[in-house]
Formats: sequence, C-alpha cells, structure tokens
Amino acid sequence: MERVFNFSAGPSMLPLPVLEKVQKELLNYRGTGMSVMELSHRSSAFEEIIQEAEVLLRELMSIPDNYKVLFLQGGASLQFAMIPMNLLVKNKKADFVHTGSWSKKAMAEAKKFGEVRVVASSEDKKFSYIPSLDPAMFSEDADYVHITTNNTIEGTCYFSVPDTGSIPLVADMSSNILAQEYDVSKFGLIYAGAQKNIGPAGLTVVIIREDLIGNAPENCPVMLNYQTHSDKGSLYNTPPTFSIYVAKLVFEWLKELGGVSVMEKINREKAQLLYEFLDQSELFHSPVEKESRSLMNIPFTLPSEELNTQFIKEAKAQGLETLKGHRTVGGMRASIYNAMPIEGVKKLVEFMKSFEAKTARRNRSNVHN
Repeated sequence: MERVFNFSAGPSMLPLPVLEKVQKELLNYRGTGMSVMELSHRSSAFEEIIQEAEVLLRELMSIPDNYKVLFLQGGASLQFAMIPMNLLVKNKKADFVHTGSWSKKAMAEAKKFGEVRVVASSEDKKFSYIPSLDPAMFSEDADYVHITTNNTIEGTCYFSVPDTGSIPLVADMSSNILAQEYDVSKFGLIYAGAQKNIGPAGLTVVIIREDLIGNAPENCPVMLNYQTHSDKGSLYNTPPTFSIYVAKLVFEWLKELGGVSVMEKINREKAQLLYEFLDQSELFHSPVEKESRSLMNIPFTLPSEELNTQFIKEAKAQGLETLKGHRTVGGMRASIYNAMPIEGVKKLVEFMKSFEAKTARRNRSNVHN
C-alpha cells in the first residue's frame, strides 16, 4: 500500500527522509552491529546521539546557555504535575491562561500543590480565541505563569509571547515547538511531548532556565525532580533511546531545510491554503477567530453529523487519514505539522472542493425532485 497523508493530531507524520534513514540504520547503527534500540544508554554510541540531539535543538531554537535541555519521559501530561512540584514552592501560587482542554488538565494538577488563579480565559466562546493579556493581569507573588502556546483540540495559537515581567513564564509547546519562532529567553520553562513535531511518542523535551532547577522540596520523588535529570545529563535512568535517536534525525532534517524560520514560512503557506478555502466555502465552517488560528491544527465542520461522517469516510478512501475531530469538539480537524508536505494540504483542499460541489449538486437534485 502507498503511504497516505496522515492528518492525525499525534502520533503524527514523520518526515519521509527521516523514516528512510531509520530504515537504513535500523539493523546496524554506524557499524556497531546493533540497532539503536539495542544500544546501551551508557555506550559511547548513544551518548553521541543524545549530545548531538541537544546541540541541534539548541541551534534550531537559539536556546541561551543558561538553560538546560532535558530529554524525559511521561509525556506533557507528567509535566502538569512535575512543574508545580518543582516551581510552585515559594508562594505556592500560579497564574494560568485557560485556553482549552490541555490548560484545564494542567490547572487540575497544579491545584494539588498550591493556589491556581485563572487570569484570563476563552471559555466564554468555546475556546475559539486567545484572550488579550496585559502585564498588569499577573499576580506579583505568582511562582509562575502558565500558557499553552498551541491548542491542539481547539485550533488556537499564541503568535506573541505575553510579558510576565520577572515572573517565570511556563509554556506547554507540545504541538507547535519548532513550527514557528519563539524567543526562548522570554520563557522560564518550555515543555513538549515529542509525537507531533519532534519525533515518535515516548519522549518529552523540557527546556528550563537554570535558576528554576534545585528548588523542589525534600519530599519530591527523585524521578520528578528536575535537578536529578539536569545533574545526570538526562541519563539518570534509561531514557527513551530510540525516540531520542529519531528526534535527532528530525532536528537534522529541519536544519537542512533551513531551520525554524523557513519551516514557519512553509507552515504559514500550508495553513493559508486551507483557511482561504474555508473562508470562501458555503458548506465548510471554521469555528476559530481569524487572529488566533493555529498553523498546526485546523478544525472545521459541516452542517450535519451525517455529512461529517460521510466526509471522513470518503476522505479516507482518498488516502486522507485521521481527519475526525476530537470527541469533545466533533467535526473534523486537519493537523498539518512540520512533516506534512504542502502536497497533502493541496490534496485535502481539492477533495473538499469536490465534496462541496457534489453536495451542492445533490441538494439541487433533491429540490427539483
């Protein structure tokens, strides 16, 4: 079977050149006689992999020297608890901007360790926009401010970083890390699950400013203390070795492409193709306010559940996979992460045009009958 265009929100598409490199090296990695999956994480071969991965990520994101890069496990969901365990320690107060399902889960975990204050929310309009933020909104005694830079389910995104002054800004960047440029120095901590723009599931990247490490209370479990992983170069225990290896290949692919600035330009072009069609369509609808529209996750709907189901079924037959929207939102969602080629978006738009034309013909026929 030919490869399809996979619009899944995650695990998602990986760049084809990366998969081909993995295939080539799978049985014998660089003359070791072993697969990367068989390498000891203490071996010089793997230490070279993880070190190269960090160097590449630092270069791609222009990460300052006073930040640590950690390769962890547990997904972004474990970070919902790990962050307050390490950062919510001085005044035990945190400010959150509530923009959807993931910020809701992050807040629920943080409440177990301290006071959570919602400084702004877009829940009033079903999370269809990013609320305006002003420095005066944030509490002076907050240990950190938390945002979700891209809302995978709702399809919204931050295009500018809020000014939180001296309060550390924490960001869940799982679904748009490496997809658009952000100034890392404006954040205290960035975390991201790998399975969207970085690599296969199983790896979580944490970029943390050094002054935020080492503040966890004594009763913090060893594996949930950033100090543990910082001190050991992410090798305190067996890391997700294969996921780190593939992530390194993705970083290499992105660097060869021209880096994050070039990738963002391509992503804007891909997103514009789909949004332009949605805006002129008489059948399809985008629920997201234009200024807040994500470059990565584009939800859209049809007038009835029957049409939604029919669209998803027919799209699948055309090799356009995993377009069903999240169960909490419904409709459809096209996730067009870095690895999605522009050809995939063009094919989707062409199919949407033909589906709309066919639906219009059917409606006219029903009227005449």
